[in-house]
Amino acid sequence: MGNTEKFEMIADKYDTPERIEIAKVSSGAIRHYLVDAKSKNAIDFGCGTGLVGMNLLDEFQSILFLDTSQNMINQIKQKITDHNIKNADTLYFDIEKEEPSDLHADYIFMAQVLLHIPDVEFVLSKLFDVLNEGGHLLIVDFNLNEKVVSDLVHNGFDPKELIDIMTKIGYKDIQFKTFYHGDKIFMGQDASMFILDAKK
Repeated sequence: MGNTEKFEMIADKYDTPERIEIAKVSSGAIRHYLVDAKSKNAIDFGCGTGLVGMNLLDEFQSILFLDTSQNMINQIKQKITDHNIKNADTLYFDIEKEEPSDLHADYIFMAQVLLHIPDVEFVLSKLFDVLNEGGHLLIVDFNLNEKVVSDLVHNGFDPKELIDIMTKIGYKDIQFKTFYHGDKIFMGQDASMFILDAKK
């Protein structure tokens, strides 16, 4: 997945107050879209240090924390051990390079992950395959932002373009909502964040 090397280097310093706050806001937005999730299993895709998924552990039967950075996975493993968490597991996995044949979930959520993925359609179609029938993909990310110029990440997403891609893949009942505006939260720029809920 994009920028893995960068995340390998910052894993042990990743949990800043700003990131913890944004994760709280993101997990709160995700929580609004969960339906009867206590009997369901989830994947925190591109979990990083698990900041978002840790806030949602009580919402699901189990959460699998998945990332392409081994150092990030080590951080979340430590948290699971420290807090004696029983309904969480971790997986070091790159969906762009490996076949997720035995991965299945009722919910997949990804917070500020899509912007790091070069081939958005490819990964979203892989995640479609991982979802159980009737399952949900929840994406939290930045709206398109012309002020952000970067070779490393997308400068946010246009809702119509994203919904078109997902509809083509086969996702349905897609809902989109901008839920947060923050100062200097995206590459030093003021930005807004959206949540998208799509069903298989």
